Amino acid sequence: MVRLPLLLLAGIMLQACSSVGVVRNAARSAVSEAQQAPTYSIVDHYRQPRPPDERLSLVLAFSGGGSRAAALAYGVLQALRETPVDGAGKDYSLLDEVDLISAVSGGSFTAAYYGLHGDRLFEDFRPHFLQQDNEQHLVQQLTSPTHLFSSNGRTEVAIAHYDETLFGGATFADLRRSGAPLIVINATDLGKGVRFSFLQEYFDLLCSDLGSFSIARAVAASSAVPLLFNPVILKNHDDCGAAGKPWLGLSLPGHAEDFEISLVTRKLQSYRDKQQRRYIHLVDGGITDNLGLRAIYEIVEVAGGARGFQQRFGERAPQRMVFIVVDASTDVEPSMDLSAAEPSLEETINALTDAQLHRYNAATLKLLQSSQRRWSRAISNDGHNVEPYFIEIGLDSLEDPAERLFLNRIPTTLSLDGEQVERLIAAGATLLRGNSEFKRLLADLSAASAAP
Repeated sequence: MVRLPLLLLAGIMLQACSSVGVVRNAARSAVSEAQQAPTYSIVDHYRQPRPPDERLSLVLAFSGGGSRAAALAYGVLQALRETPVDGAGKDYSLLDEVDLISAVSGGSFTAAYYGLHGDRLFEDFRPHFLQQDNEQHLVQQLTSPTHLFSSNGRTEVAIAHYDETLFGGATFADLRRSGAPLIVINATDLGKGVRFSFLQEYFDLLCSDLGSFSIARAVAASSAVPLLFNPVILKNHDDCGAAGKPWLGLSLPGHAEDFEISLVTRKLQSYRDKQQRRYIHLVDGGITDNLGLRAIYEIVEVAGGARGFQQRFGERAPQRMVFIVVDASTDVEPSMDLSAAEPSLEETINALTDAQLHRYNAATLKLLQSSQRRWSRAISNDGHNVEPYFIEIGLDSLEDPAERLFLNRIPTTLSLDGEQVERLIAAGATLLRGNSEFKRLLADLSAASAAP
């Protein structure tokens, strides 16, 4: 649900003159060889040293949902940090074991900040973002005379704010921290309706360099709700130079058997048409996947499935494959059902959006659960079994009805009050610790450590 003030603001802005799109992605050919290597890519990530316990593959997915999603994801990260794991004679936390975080929209703020700063998240993220009235700041900037007579769009104002409060001008080259998880920020290509992930593999399709690209701009793209914010625009450069290689499995046979992956690869191949697709317009990643899970599915399947992924990147099969999905979507009883009055335009739009979101989320969860089991079987053998753990964290799992109602009534905005922040963080931690599948994982890890 989007708060009415922002909808009214969008209407005002739509009546104004069209803004000029800002393009900030450099061509690979314009970047020196020294600047091009290493890249922020799947390939280079898996060439780095692995997390402390190679027996464990831990992947997180953070959903959309504005600051509500950012706070809930923060609570899960905090709980992982407070969960010790014995590894190689030294105590680590489960947070140290995280290998990849895929995020969309609101969840991308938390993921990107953690990827950039690590444990500083627990010192800075509350005061710099969660406790800030980001929405009011944006409204003030957008309604100022300076902006009204500017050619810059609304998204440029948001990017400047995110850089000032969170990212400080950092680029994807700055995300390459030793031992850090791969952060996959996802947006939606408005022209083709396909997911676009901020990885060098995707930027290679545009003959572009991701390393010099702004993290704030990527997060803004991932959270750019259409009409409220302008798309983030990328130029589809026509001189690939050394970056002309196909993306992962685009050239692999066999995708025709999987309708979804076949559709994805066909749409990604459209970037090769440099005349018809000169510019790519990116908007909210939640349009194509509000859970951040389908990006994981596509990365693995386009690489040739679990075994193909393993062979491409030299990965050893873990003993435990763990997915933790943090879903900040809400389910509130509609007020329209209390009256015979015609629903308002806002109520109608929100109801339609919620219905589609929940149905698509359910289909995505089912797809990833079945895929994880299939991937685990594919890389298991007689002497090595890979055990899957699929852990769902959602507000509907809260046992306390009053707490569940309170948190479900928090709207999807970029501003929360202090009580909302703290209760969402606490809910994220409580939901993870109380999850039966998470308890099974901890019991199995404990038993493995105790075994002679």
